[in-house]
Amino acid sequence: MSLRPLFVTQIYEASLAAERGFAAFNDELAEMVEMLAQEDAAGRAWSRAHAYGGYTSYASLDDLPQRASVFGQLKTRLDRHARRYAEALQLDLGAGRLKLDSLWVNLLKPGAGHTGHIHPHSVISGTVYVRTPPGASALRLEDPRLALMMAAPPRRAEADETQQTFIYLQPEPGTLFMWESWLRHEVPANQAKSPRISISFNYGWH
Repeated sequence: MSLRPLFVTQIYEASLAAERGFAAFNDELAEMVEMLAQEDAAGRAWSRAHAYGGYTSYASLDDLPQRASVFGQLKTRLDRHARRYAEALQLDLGAGRLKLDSLWVNLLKPGAGHTGHIHPHSVISGTVYVRTPPGASALRLEDPRLALMMAAPPRRAEADETQQTFIYLQPEPGTLFMWESWLRHEVPANQAKSPRISISFNYGWH
């Protein structure tokens, strides 16, 4: 007999930590996130109204790469990785290209999380991690077939990663994850004693 793996979900994983000057770059990103959390009143109000445990610029600021050079430098890095990921996925973009549509920061307080969701109208989504103190949340990915499984038995606890229903990816500072935007994901409650800082983004097809 043989098994043929079909419809494989490819997750892109890389690290910025080995790049020259990463420590200073990462510290500057953290400082900018903390500054925005203090100065962005609209973002704080949105976070409170939507029960986001901390601060996110998701609904308040749409120009971070133009607002601060460090976010522009991050965009340059992300563009390079997005091209590699699109090539690995064998996407036929025709005359179009993938373009960074949105970039937002997240400062997740202890005990807070982000419930399961997808990113509609995007092609590739992802997150780069800035501060991941001990106990910081992993990224939880959900098998996209879950709603169709109906009477299927659960997987064994020791099942191979490729057969698990949920996968937890534990990031470190500089870790970059990318996935196709239809993939449902969430952030479990932050068990760290200090905020978990990350920067998320979407790429669209233009």
